[in-house]
Amino acid sequence: MKEAGRKILRIIPNIVLILFSLSCIFPAIWLFYSSLKDKAEFYQSPIALPKSPNFQHYISIFTNSKILTWMGNTIRNSFLSLVFILLIGFVVGYFLSRYKFRGRKALYGYFLVGMLVPVHALMVPMYVLFTKMGLTDNWFTLVLPYTALSLPIAIFLVESYVKSIPLEVEEAAAIDGSSLHRTLFSIILPMCKPILVTVGIIQFFYVWNEFTFSLILIDSEKWMTVPVGITLFKGQFTTDYPKMMTAMLIAILPAVVLYFSFSKQIIKGMIAGAVKG
Repeated sequence: MKEAGRKILRIIPNIVLILFSLSCIFPAIWLFYSSLKDKAEFYQSPIALPKSPNFQHYISIFTNSKILTWMGNTIRNSFLSLVFILLIGFVVGYFLSRYKFRGRKALYGYFLVGMLVPVHALMVPMYVLFTKMGLTDNWFTLVLPYTALSLPIAIFLVESYVKSIPLEVEEAAAIDGSSLHRTLFSIILPMCKPILVTVGIIQFFYVWNEFTFSLILIDSEKWMTVPVGITLFKGQFTTDYPKMMTAMLIAILPAVVLYFSFSKQIIKGMIAGAVKG
């Protein structure tokens, strides 16, 4: 009897975890099969499986919308932002970790404050600033706020990670005649790969899915990103939900593929940051 009770106690947590996993997976599955319905069938029963699946919405989106342009803009913004975030975050994080100089604590505190300020509190001042400087509605417009808003977390994580690297590594390199530049990019940078990959993936998801600044700083459709472009499928009096879900599915596929491709690196980076930081 006791053995049966123990088995039940072991099974219950597994059942709870399975149900929790299904609750996380089901929205993506529902998104997929809803994209295979027409509008009438969707409104008739949003949850039911499609009676006769068709891929007409996918064909329509690629031929009648600018989703490829929006995805190109989003990819460009993501790539450029990540280059600046990782490069600046790595260099600044390294110097904050290794060097003691006047104003270091103030500078470190300044970056920490950047993590505490709500992003939406910056919407109005950033819009006014960009408008006055003529920086709105350009191909590079979104790279600037994306980089600035992502740097604090990148610097904080890199700074914590570099502290875990023995100083003797750099001292040995200096004895061998290695310059600071070479030590930084040939020795320390490869050792920081786990945390940099983690920062890169986290910030990629933020940039790829960012909506607010894309909405207020970009006016023309040719510079729109995917999250804002998807809203164009919503009409004034009605919304074509199956077509919108098709666009959403196309938009999230690159992020999903990237996550599963680097999932091991993300886990390693998080564990390393938690243990070493």
